[in-house]
Amino acid sequence: MARLLLIEDDAETAEDVLADLRGRGHEVAWAATGPEGAAAAGEGGFRVIVLDRMLPGLDGLSLLRNLRQGGDRTPALVLSALSDVDERIAGLRAGGDDYLTKPFALGELAARIEALLRRPVEPRETVLRLGSLELDLMANTAKRGQRDLELLPRELKLLAYLMRRPGQIVTRAMLFEEVWGYRFTPKSNLIDVHLGRLRRKLEAGGEPPVIASVRGTGFSLNPDG
Repeated sequence: MARLLLIEDDAETAEDVLADLRGRGHEVAWAATGPEGAAAAGEGGFRVIVLDRMLPGLDGLSLLRNLRQGGDRTPALVLSALSDVDERIAGLRAGGDDYLTKPFALGELAARIEALLRRPVEPRETVLRLGSLELDLMANTAKRGQRDLELLPRELKLLAYLMRRPGQIVTRAMLFEEVWGYRFTPKSNLIDVHLGRLRRKLEAGGEPPVIASVRGTGFSLNPDG
C-alpha cells in the first residue's frame, strides 16, 4: 500500500490510528513531537502526512509551513480538536490538504487518506533558481553566480521565501509568520537585522543589490541577470 507518517502526541490516539492503518496494509511511521515529526518528514519518502494541530515543541501549522517553504508538497491531513471555521481555514492555508476534527471515526480517516493517495505525485522541488541566484534546498547551500554564499539556516529560509515571490512586495508580517512562525508582529528589528546580513552576503562580491526596501510596505526581491 503506502508509506505514511503520523505525527501525534496523544499515545492512545496514535496507537488506535497506527493499528487501523497498518491493518489496512499501510506502512506507518510515528513521531510524537513537532521536532521529531519535522525530522522524519524531512527524510522524505512518505505519500501522506497525518499530523495533529497541537504538538509539543513545534505546533502542527508551523511544521506544515516549514515543509511547504522547503519545497515539500507531500499531501497533509491535519487532525484537531478545534473545529470552528477559522481554525479549519488556518489549517488549509498553512499547507494542509485536508482537515479532520477530533473525535473522528477511523474509517473516515482511512477514506480521507485514500482520497489524498489518489492525487498525482508531485515532484519535490529541490533547487530554486532566479537570475544569478541558486538555492539547493536539500543541501542547504546557496550561490550567486559562481560564488558560494555562506548563509545561516534562517538566512536560507528567508532567501527561499523571497525567491519564490520574485518582484512581489513581502511585508514584515508575512515574513514573521512564514519564516519565523510568529502569529503576531513583534516590535523588533529582527527582520531588518537578518535582511541586512543577507544583503551583505549577497553583495559581498560587488554584485548589484537584488533585495529592495519598499518604504512603509516591506521588501521585494528583484532578479538580476
